[in-house]
Amino acid sequence: MLVLRPSRYLARIMRIDPVQRQSVISLGSTIGLTAVGFLSTMYFAHTVGLSILGAYYLFVAYFSIFNLLGDGGFGSAAVKRISEGEDQNAYFTAFILLRVMLMAVSVGFLLIVQPYLVDLTSSGVFPWLILALVVSVFTSITSNAVYGRGKVGVNQIGGLINNLVRIGIQVAAVILGYGLAGLAGGFVAGLLAAGLFNFRFLDLALSPFRWSHISSLFAFSFWIFLSASGYLVFSYADTILIGYFMTDTDVGIYQVALQLTSIATFVTLALHTTLYPKVSYWGKQHDLASVEGALARAFTYSLLLAVPVLAGGWILGERLLYFFYGASSAAGAEALAILLLVQVAHVFMYLQTMCLNALDRPKDSFRVTAVAVTANVVLNILLIPAYGIVGASLATLVTMVLNATLAHRALSRSIRVRMEPRAVGHIVLAALIMAAVVMAFSFAIPLSNVFLVLAAVALGGLVYILVLLRIDRGIHDELKELTLKLGIPWPEGL
Repeated sequence: MLVLRPSRYLARIMRIDPVQRQSVISLGSTIGLTAVGFLSTMYFAHTVGLSILGAYYLFVAYFSIFNLLGDGGFGSAAVKRISEGEDQNAYFTAFILLRVMLMAVSVGFLLIVQPYLVDLTSSGVFPWLILALVVSVFTSITSNAVYGRGKVGVNQIGGLINNLVRIGIQVAAVILGYGLAGLAGGFVAGLLAAGLFNFRFLDLALSPFRWSHISSLFAFSFWIFLSASGYLVFSYADTILIGYFMTDTDVGIYQVALQLTSIATFVTLALHTTLYPKVSYWGKQHDLASVEGALARAFTYSLLLAVPVLAGGWILGERLLYFFYGASSAAGAEALAILLLVQVAHVFMYLQTMCLNALDRPKDSFRVTAVAVTANVVLNILLIPAYGIVGASLATLVTMVLNATLAHRALSRSIRVRMEPRAVGHIVLAALIMAAVVMAFSFAIPLSNVFLVLAAVALGGLVYILVLLRIDRGIHDELKELTLKLGIPWPEGL
């Protein structure tokens, strides 16, 4: 009989290698919050409809844009400088001052352009947008501070709390009939809860700072801000332009398809969060060999999930949309097929630009992103009116591949960017075998209800894992070692 003793289990976890431990915490947090997010979005799609859901996604898009203006790249700059271990309190204090000032500028600009934001004012969420931007200052300060101090697990748990509180309040508000206002209110509540949690673990203090500290933050933040602006274009330009050229319902269909593909990036997001402060430290110590090894392994473990999700999504995507989000969402099946490819390209773009920034090369990160951003906007404007959400997906795919290619070229000037061809080949082979089994299952048994679709997903996942562990002893041994360190029994004969 397995008896769980929290104190012993925590001690066991703390004995794991720091990178592995923080990656597991980060991955667990990502999986947990995404699972809850999926269930809540399915509920909202069936309850309030894709039109209101689309309006909410537009609210999130505008928040992200104006929050970036309020951050100015200083959040990432603060993480970078604090993680280097020198004058941490001074950088922290300077960051607070700059963040508050920029928030005031962002909110002021938002009030000026309010008459032009017809979607926000007509839906009644404009006041919620102002409140969200104000609360985000507190959350940004606390989360970036603990992240810079290397408390990756704390930061990730804060993100989990943000999502759990947000979703819990949103579900309650929708049940009570508050609709779009309830979704926006839950968003603000989640931000506040995350800020309060991170504040509990904040061990930096206010202290005097010099102009040199502000100048150092400026030097790094300027290019981070421009790079982040480019990343936001990838994330939200398609959403905003779909809302402009089409309807809120089309925004909802596109976003639920995009959410379904996000499963492919679980590992990538976890590794990005974990590795950034590590790569920053290794770069400061001129230990580029560690950076090269970590990046190559990060590619492998990111593709470990992205490749089978791509294969399975191509086969089951339309059925998953139909049963999970409603019949009308099945219109996004073609877009979903393209967006799955986007997530594979995202693995390389996201990890390589992370390394550029962590190695103190944000200028290069911006340069490669700027080219892709320009192409993204132009392609969205050309393709969305002609091809709708499929055109938006194509624009995103082309520019994501372009960004990943340019990032590889830039990063190769500092380190040797490589993959692990043997391990990646095994991942692809296992995914192909999985795809064949799932296709045979779907031909033999028509996927006429959600339980059969879930059975096909479970069968595919089981086949993929068993085949991969059998043909790749390196991945097998690493996963087995990590599982045993976590105190989880490893199946006999596997």
